Amino acid sequence: MAAREATGAGGGTGPLPLDDLMPWSVRPLRTGRPWVTAPDAASLRARWDRLVRAEGAERERLFRPGRARTPWTGAAALPGRSTGTGAFARDPGPYPEPVRILHGPFDEQWLIPDHRLLDAARPELWRVADAHQVFAVEHGYVPGAAGPALSATALLPDGHSPGGRPGRIRPLYRRPGGREPNLAPGLPELLGARYGAPVTAEAVLAWVLAAARPSPAGPLVRLPADRALWADGVELGGELLRTHLRGARGGERPRLPGGRRPYVRATIPPRPAGLGYDLATGTLTLDEGRVSPVPAGAWEFRVGGVRMLELWFGRRAVWDGAEGLAALRPHAWPQEWTSDLLELITVLALLDELTSRQRALWERLDGSAVLDGEELRTAGVLPVPAAARRPASVLDHREEGPEGQFALL
Repeated sequence: MAAREATGAGGGTGPLPLDDLMPWSVRPLRTGRPWVTAPDAASLRARWDRLVRAEGAERERLFRPGRARTPWTGAAALPGRSTGTGAFARDPGPYPEPVRILHGPFDEQWLIPDHRLLDAARPELWRVADAHQVFAVEHGYVPGAAGPALSATALLPDGHSPGGRPGRIRPLYRRPGGREPNLAPGLPELLGARYGAPVTAEAVLAWVLAAARPSPAGPLVRLPADRALWADGVELGGELLRTHLRGARGGERPRLPGGRRPYVRATIPPRPAGLGYDLATGTLTLDEGRVSPVPAGAWEFRVGGVRMLELWFGRRAVWDGAEGLAALRPHAWPQEWTSDLLELITVLALLDELTSRQRALWERLDGSAVLDGEELRTAGVLPVPAAARRPASVLDHREEGPEGQFALL
């Protein structure tokens, strides 16, 4: 790979950096304290109430202050959220209803949306997070590790990476309402002229999901010169995208065909401590609890070399040993976790079934002509203007800043 490609200049032949195709990106969220997220919403309410009741040194200890946030730090309200902006120690305010987020790839959890509790909440993401938005989330690069280069979600992602250094979060649209695609200016027009049909932002995202490959410099994407190859990749990427979105934006929840859907065959015990898999019977075991059929591909599905089902279970099966507010968690396995587990198995199984088509697409790409950086520069698509790499000004109402002052953008 040429040095210019690795640095995002889009030069030479072959793959282009995703950074040049979807130029606006945001760093992952940094919560600063683990107790502000949880796999269940009830635990967050219990933690908030415990913190509000505490006083003095006890509140300080439970809060877990850092350089960015202490109980005496004011912060602007997150866009679209009405919370306190003064110091938590003076006035916690009402409990903010938790929001559903994507914690790393494939793990849907809950977050307390109070900026005073979060070290780096990335308000620019909250401003564009609506029913029209889709986020492409890069996965941390691990040399030689199996797994996709990125995933997509309609939830607000925290960008956590299970292995390797976290990547970037790339919204598909720069403004609320699905307006102003986060694409290199002129790219859709260039592709539309090349392929003889209009190219939408979602088509580009679908292609990226199907074609992107991991690299130390971030995902790399080949754009085909062939119209038929583009159409096949967009079709495959559309299937990947629908599976990732899990029914969001008016789609259907992912389902496996009858006879292949996973069911609970033996009740999951109140506090399962171990997760296992029986390849011969296709059974997932949670101590004496059993779920089947579970395809081997779902069990082996990895991101950055980390098995997703094991990571998901490990974040929930912490019955003892947690400290502070994080110790406030369910005393037994909630039914909602079983439903989440069955859906996760389904999602991973469906994605695994598409990997053979994805590899075939990559092989076709490797033997085909592609649009390289020189062609994109000739067309004026590259270099990307600096403004396209910055968030758009989307402020259509005043946002309350720290200590009740209004933010100026």
